[in-house]
Amino acid sequence: MSAADESRPPFPPFTEETARQKVRMAEDGWNGRNPAKVAMAYSPDSQWRNRSEFPRGRAEIEAFLTRKWQREHEYRLIKELWAFEGSRIAVRFAYEWCDDSGQWFRSYGNENWEFDEQGLMAARHASINDLAIKKSERKFLWPQGRRPDDHPSLSDLGL
Repeated sequence: MSAADESRPPFPPFTEETARQKVRMAEDGWNGRNPAKVAMAYSPDSQWRNRSEFPRGRAEIEAFLTRKWQREHEYRLIKELWAFEGSRIAVRFAYEWCDDSGQWFRSYGNENWEFDEQGLMAARHASINDLAIKKSERKFLWPQGRRPDDHPSLSDLGL
């Protein structure tokens, strides 16, 4: 694999514009729900904290995402830039999904990201809370996949 294959522009240090771009790229990737493709945005030795799981490296990240999207049906995510400095970005997010029984949830959280010089995420620390919602309370109604550019942001939705 070439060095170009192992990089993900934009690269740190981030500006507001490049931080927002990185956040949207992450959102788009996760909304695509392709664990192998998403895992490639992380450094080979990336370290995560996600709820009570601590995946290390791409293989564990891919396995984690595979399990996640097997149980979280109709997954739709919005991320929003919170802060950035140097090689770090903080985001807040919300996503909606339903379980095998048809119960809908909105999961809220914050993530702290740190990137290496190739623009790959080397660390991801996530704190997440789940709220059971009624199907009628859903706000993320676009067809599965990338959120449309004209869809309201978290702030626009009052989330």
